[in-house]
Amino acid sequence: MSQWPWVALAGLGAFHGLNPAMGWLFCVALGLQRRSRAALLWSLLPIAAGHALSIALVVLIVGVLRAFVDLKVLQIGAAIVLIAFGAYRLVARHRARVGMQVSSADLLFWSFLMATAHGAGLMLLPVLLEMPMGGVGHEHHGHAGTVAATELGRTSGTALAAVLVHTAAMLAASGAIAVAVYEWVGLAFLRRGWINLDLLWIFALIGAGIVLLTLAVW
Repeated sequence: MSQWPWVALAGLGAFHGLNPAMGWLFCVALGLQRRSRAALLWSLLPIAAGHALSIALVVLIVGVLRAFVDLKVLQIGAAIVLIAFGAYRLVARHRARVGMQVSSADLLFWSFLMATAHGAGLMLLPVLLEMPMGGVGHEHHGHAGTVAATELGRTSGTALAAVLVHTAAMLAASGAIAVAVYEWVGLAFLRRGWINLDLLWIFALIGAGIVLLTLAVW
């Protein structure tokens, strides 16, 4: 199988990690408030876990649907969802507010909600649909039980690997930028050179949907 889906998963994970709305800005704020680099590094873990749960939910849904729905139908449906969700995010921006006295569970839940609200998992749909995670229309020979077990094992293994690769890249990127801002750059640079990654992400969602729809109906 081509390696591009794995590269794309890692690239999207890194892009998520660079987005301050996905958690690194929160980590820096906690570290500065508590005057502790350890607090900053600790906060990255539950944030990455919450992000992974949101991604895993989408991977699970895609894996189940591919066992019953034709791939082209899934691609068209995924494209429509991406475009519609991107348009919705453009009209109604999500803003999550959490107090700074937070536990690991609070951070995990916050991260899960933020990743879900931003459509982080939805952005992976074009990649997930190209990965070997089972599907309809395959002719199998031999014992049905053995085939089903093999297919389930392959699907589960691919799904788990997809979540781990994406989350590892997200954690590495967010951790690197959080430490850099905390140790050397400082938050003042945000006032001088802020990039609206949230708006960029919205256009990326819509763009991915348009590309996926074009490929599906071409």
